[in-house]
Amino acid sequence: MEGWRNHGLSPLAYLDAPWPRYITAFDLAVNLLGYMPYGFLCVAVLEPRMRGGGAVVVASGSALVLSLVLEAAQSYLPARVAVNLDVLCNFAGAVLGASLGALLVPRWMREGPVSRARAALFLPGVDIDVGLVLIGLWLFTQLNPAALLFAAGDLRDLLGPGSGRARRPEFFVAIEAFTATANLVGVGLLVSTLTRPGQPVRTLICALVGVALAVKIAAFAVLLRAENVLAWLTPGAQYGLLLGVALVLFAVAMPRTARLALAAVLLMAATVMVNLAPPNPYLVATLKLWQQGHFLNFNGLTRLVSALWAFAALAYLIYLAAQRRESSS
Repeated sequence: MEGWRNHGLSPLAYLDAPWPRYITAFDLAVNLLGYMPYGFLCVAVLEPRMRGGGAVVVASGSALVLSLVLEAAQSYLPARVAVNLDVLCNFAGAVLGASLGALLVPRWMREGPVSRARAALFLPGVDIDVGLVLIGLWLFTQLNPAALLFAAGDLRDLLGPGSGRARRPEFFVAIEAFTATANLVGVGLLVSTLTRPGQPVRTLICALVGVALAVKIAAFAVLLRAENVLAWLTPGAQYGLLLGVALVLFAVAMPRTARLALAAVLLMAATVMVNLAPPNPYLVATLKLWQQGHFLNFNGLTRLVSALWAFAALAYLIYLAAQRRESSS
């Protein structure tokens, strides 16, 4: 996103340009698959106000506009190339995703397993849905291979380099263990505040941790070599994982107000610590093996979401606490 320049041409000049000389199946698949979730989620957003073919047309049309705008913006970046074939693949992916959504979303959202699980396990209301979205985004942040286990809120890449001076390995292990523990407990307590009374909240938290670890493993398996698939499982991560699970299973028995407060404090403390943590030389060396390409830009998205997630979660916890206070007064 650096080096913006005006090339003197229309930003839509790429539309009638010749097709790229070199086309790979990987590029086509990524551009197509990348917009399928967009089309699917657009149809889900329109439900139940618009369904069927109308929802597919709106979702596909908005995806086409988005792709056209993004490709046009890329034409002003020296490191990017605007390609008309990418727009076609994006549009095709959105149509496929929207068509799939038109078939599945009505069933899932009205009487399907997703809607039943949502109603049975979690409290009602749009504000609770926002919390569930935050949990989903937290799982998304685990795709960032450069982040510590469960860590979020690292602003150093956004504000400027800040590697800090070298520290002894024991210092880094302690920082990483605390960060993993605090984030795991904070996220687990957040889940507990969204869950209906009487539901197996401890089972839900353990399942969430299992999914997060699976996402972490999948990210390293895709982005790095097979032998580095567990490179993230450092001694600090192991201590933090074990201690975090033990503490969160105990802490969910606390009153809801106390859980909200403790989750906010832990997430805030973990955010401070992750910004003070020195770089992990082992992880830095491992990431040098990273395969570049489309994943480079995808990693930029995961790092941005990871940097902002902790602050969004803190604001949400404050909102829940304020709602709790208003309902009790």
